[in-house]
Amino acid sequence: MAPDVGFLLLPLPGFALLPFGGFLDKLRFSADDEDNSRQRHCRWRILGLTEGETVTASCGVQVLTQAGAREVDWSRYQYLVIFGGREAESTRRLAPRYRGLLRLARAHGLSLASIDNACFLLAEAGLLAGHRVAVHWRHAREFATAFADIPMARDRLYLLDGRRISCAGGTAAIELATELLARHCGRERALKGLADMLVDETRDRGHRLRSLTAEAGTDRHLVCALALMRQYLGSAMTVAALAEEVGVGRRQLDRLFVARFGHPARAHWQELRLRHLAWRLLHSPLPLARLAEEVGMGDANHLARRFKDRFGLTPARYRRQKTPPATGYPAGDASS
Repeated sequence: MAPDVGFLLLPLPGFALLPFGGFLDKLRFSADDEDNSRQRHCRWRILGLTEGETVTASCGVQVLTQAGAREVDWSRYQYLVIFGGREAESTRRLAPRYRGLLRLARAHGLSLASIDNACFLLAEAGLLAGHRVAVHWRHAREFATAFADIPMARDRLYLLDGRRISCAGGTAAIELATELLARHCGRERALKGLADMLVDETRDRGHRLRSLTAEAGTDRHLVCALALMRQYLGSAMTVAALAEEVGVGRRQLDRLFVARFGHPARAHWQELRLRHLAWRLLHSPLPLARLAEEVGMGDANHLARRFKDRFGLTPARYRRQKTPPATGYPAGDASS
């Protein structure tokens, strides 16, 4: 019996292990009638530039590729699923090395699915023109700055847009695998094994993460404001405009933030921007002027002063010492 669908899994250097493992295990559970891991209803192989290549995840775990781009029988597969690295800029710089492999996959009619920051690789390789893409919220502004002509679906865990598929990463890779399996193997088989994985139910592709606002209290206006602050992290949007979109007055929004965080909305938004900048300084080689654009504070000198006031170090010194922030994110926010 020939499998209903085939997947080539391409982990990039520094790939995140969670979405890779989640996606692969969902295939494994759905592939067999029992829990025997046979590739009966779907097949997969771990692809690399060459067979036997060792690819190291961001956590240090190493994966051995089972096939190279020139040896694999492309006709046996429908999807190339690419798992991106932790640092978007590093993933983007891999484009020259992987462009040939990506073009081979496209020439053989495979759908290209980017997981996590692999969307930066596809965009840099020129393979997202005319398509929308789902991007992890932490890297949305970075993507928008680098690829202004590629529209993002900011509110999607994953997105299917013809032969281009994208997933924000994390456990959303399980939902994406389930969706793709349902298309080829049927919904019942696609859902098989979720209970074994202790996944209670699959989330809709437009699911909003409660964990991003779980500590923000129960006021729906505050929850919405926090979500919008992350979404418009690098925009020139004013607090007054944000309050209008939330559906409350500016003063009421400030009262909500003062009651929950001890400071008004503008101060909280600035804190989010500075914390994001601190994270980017440690995980990107881009100059401060480019990063300033990402966080909506285009004057790099002014931003450097704000940063030093907040963290006690200039951005350059902070980056050289490679030390994470001394305190956690503000309540109601989360890091990846």
